[in-house]
Amino acid sequence: MTTNHHSDTILIIDFGSQVTQLIARRVREAGAYCEIVPFQSAGEAFERIRPRGVILSGSPHSAVDIGSPRAPQGVFEAGIPVLGICYGEQTMCAQLGGQVEAGHEREFGRAFLEIEADCALFDGVWAKGTRHQVWMSHGDRVTGLPAGFRVVGTSRGAPFAAIADEKRHFYAVQFHPEVVHTPDGARLLSNFVRNIVGLQGEWTMSAYRQQAVEAIRKQVGDKKVICALSGGVDSSVAALLVHEAVGDQLTCILVDHGLMRKNEAADVVAMFRQHYNLPLILVDASDRFISALEGETDPETKRKTIGRLFIEVFEEEAKKLGGADFLAQGTLYPDVIESVSFTGGPSVTIKSHHNVGGLPERMNMQLVEPLRELFKDEVRVLGKELGLPESFIGRHPFPGPGLAIRCPGGVTREKLEILREADAIYLDEIRKAGLYDAIWQAFAVLLPVQTVGVMGDGRTYEYVCALRAVTSVDGMTADFYHYDMNFLGNAATRIINEVRGINRVVYDVTSKPPGTIEWE
Repeated sequence: MTTNHHSDTILIIDFGSQVTQLIARRVREAGAYCEIVPFQSAGEAFERIRPRGVILSGSPHSAVDIGSPRAPQGVFEAGIPVLGICYGEQTMCAQLGGQVEAGHEREFGRAFLEIEADCALFDGVWAKGTRHQVWMSHGDRVTGLPAGFRVVGTSRGAPFAAIADEKRHFYAVQFHPEVVHTPDGARLLSNFVRNIVGLQGEWTMSAYRQQAVEAIRKQVGDKKVICALSGGVDSSVAALLVHEAVGDQLTCILVDHGLMRKNEAADVVAMFRQHYNLPLILVDASDRFISALEGETDPETKRKTIGRLFIEVFEEEAKKLGGADFLAQGTLYPDVIESVSFTGGPSVTIKSHHNVGGLPERMNMQLVEPLRELFKDEVRVLGKELGLPESFIGRHPFPGPGLAIRCPGGVTREKLEILREADAIYLDEIRKAGLYDAIWQAFAVLLPVQTVGVMGDGRTYEYVCALRAVTSVDGMTADFYHYDMNFLGNAATRIINEVRGINRVVYDVTSKPPGTIEWE
């Protein structure tokens, strides 16, 4: 992936850990830009980026296996600070002449670290002789240190739980400082970024905005750009950044595919036309999309059909405008990196993102993706920086395929209308209860199941509506929201009374993993 060049970058080499993105989040919270690269391409990335420091991630692999992943040797020869985490500690030791063995005892979950010596990583956080909670997740362990290293922390299952070679600025820990279960972990990573690598914490959204605007101007020149405006925060922030960079060279196109929430298209158009003097075209393509989707039950086919039709509509609109050279999209960093495969082969597709993967060659357009380096909460901070209203910045995420993937089974116009009404009532109840900002995402799902009910003295045979609400920071993991049962009872009563076609309401209490946030 090509990104803007940041001179002060921390490179995170990913060996396949489930929590590598959390390392990136902690580094950015410390005010430093960082980039994650898979170990397979780390050598090339290291040469290209020329980072100020490197962090080696955890891994599901065993460092003692023949052919297990390694960091590029150049990382240890460049004279820059390196921090190894879990597997990162093990491969660091193995590559620098130490010993790693398969552990007889595995150490998973909460553990306690005994601080044996002061070191720069612990400065102002942990003092010699104290004991602190950390989070472990390892089977192998270091049994012999490379020359130049000393032990600075031990745990019951790991005699080399924290090690340091301060002459070379190499540090490594067996625990995971990036997870919340290591309460002081963020401060340790901040110490590495600020005190050891020596970055000043200047990577802010204000700085990012300036860099992004300059990069867009450089990329676009005097050419025309069209922006796929969905009404969500990501595409809106992308549109505002591009508009700030190139002004009226940008035209925004909002495609109403008939799969949006109630009144959503009108609300978005009103906000952009009233608050921002931004060229905006609203295309009503609902008949075209719904006709193509009618009766379709396969979720991937739904997503791909919607993606294909989006491209076709944009192609047509671009022609009407006399052509455009660039298409701006609100692609985020997790969209870009979540499909990185550990083995280098094709990774399992959990679900396809219709805005990742480029455009058909026949369109002859280049992508402008100014948010490609950001996480979701960073985009919200950038939105504030750009003056988006708080009510808009705090909106729950909404998927590109919209209500089509909240209608498991065949999609019909009737089912979409039923779902739209139920969803609007549910969100209205959440807002009235003052819960909207406490929830990451909430929505209704119309199940392909009908059940017997009684209304008045009559028998009904109507749909089941499932309600979903989750808490999350970035959508990578999530827990179901713990409602008061009175709230759920009231929301269910309103939906059943006011929406013709639903006679039963259930609540989804699945976390992610094992489930996904969306049902399809």
